[in-house]
Amino acid sequence: MDALTENWDLILSGFGWTLRLLGASAVIALVVGTIIAVFRVSPVPVLRSLAAVYVTLFRNSPLLVLMLITFFGLPQIGITFNNDIFIKTVVTMGLYTAAFVAESLRSGINGIPLGQAEAARSLGFGFGQTMTQVVLPQAFRNVVPPLASVLIALTKNTSIAMAFGSLELTFRSKQLLNEYATDRIIIFIAIATCYIIIVEVISFGAAMLERRWRAER
Repeated sequence: MDALTENWDLILSGFGWTLRLLGASAVIALVVGTIIAVFRVSPVPVLRSLAAVYVTLFRNSPLLVLMLITFFGLPQIGITFNNDIFIKTVVTMGLYTAAFVAESLRSGINGIPLGQAEAARSLGFGFGQTMTQVVLPQAFRNVVPPLASVLIALTKNTSIAMAFGSLELTFRSKQLLNEYATDRIIIFIAIATCYIIIVEVISFGAAMLERRWRAER
């Protein structure tokens, strides 16, 4: 147990960095993903095509490859993000996850009865007003479980940041394993427990939202 009792500060620091990565990436993913989902159902063909290309590129590209492009490819053309590891990681993971958010939300949008959009248009609402005031609020309610799954996947993907020097949980576990090789089992259990806590909080929050919104219907 020495590996844990003597290094709680490292583990808590890694846990904090993982939460920061998750939170910032999730915000980017939800904002960009919502925009892409709206583009996917837009009446403007160019926007639909751009959104389809975005989703295809990011959904079919491994996150590790995108991270390599961000860290080593973009600097070659002058895009450095001030060489900030956190910003590079958050932007990459956020844009990657946005493609999955967009597809989940698009399924929710398609699940809204067409008559509601037609009724909004008959009241003089434009496409933007119809989406923001009528369709999107209901679509988010329809896709709480899929979005929770996307955020859980994002939680696990934060471990990839370890390979690029981010001081999150997996990076801290590697440090501890190098110093306490005989305590590897307890180290793995401690780190896994931290990830399980995050996943359970996301699952619990999603379940609470789903029950609350179901009761309001």
